[in-house]
Amino acid sequence: MTAIPTPSQLAQLDDEELGHLATSWRSRAGYGDRMAFGVAHALEVEQRRRLRQRQLHQLPPEPMAPRPWWKFWQLSPSDAGGGPTLT
Repeated sequence: MTAIPTPSQLAQLDDEELGHLATSWRSRAGYGDRMAFGVAHALEVEQRRRLRQRQLHQLPPEPMAPRPWWKFWQLSPSDAGGGPTLT
C-alpha cells in the first residue's frame, strides 16, 4: 500500500489487520515519510469509524423524553374509562 487507500480497499481489511497497518504507517510517518502521513490518517479514520459503530450498538435504547412538568394528567393507554390518570 503506497497510496491512500480507497474505502473499498479499507472495507476488505479485518479489524486486526487494519490496526496493525495503522500502527506501522503511523510509525513510518513519525520517521518523516511524508506519504505515510496520508495513509496513516486514512487507516486511523477507518479504525475510529468502526469503533464508533461498535460502541453505538452497545448503547441502551434511548429513554422516552419526560413530559413537561405542567402536564400532570395524561391518559394512559390502559385506561379504558377515558378519564385522566395521574402518571
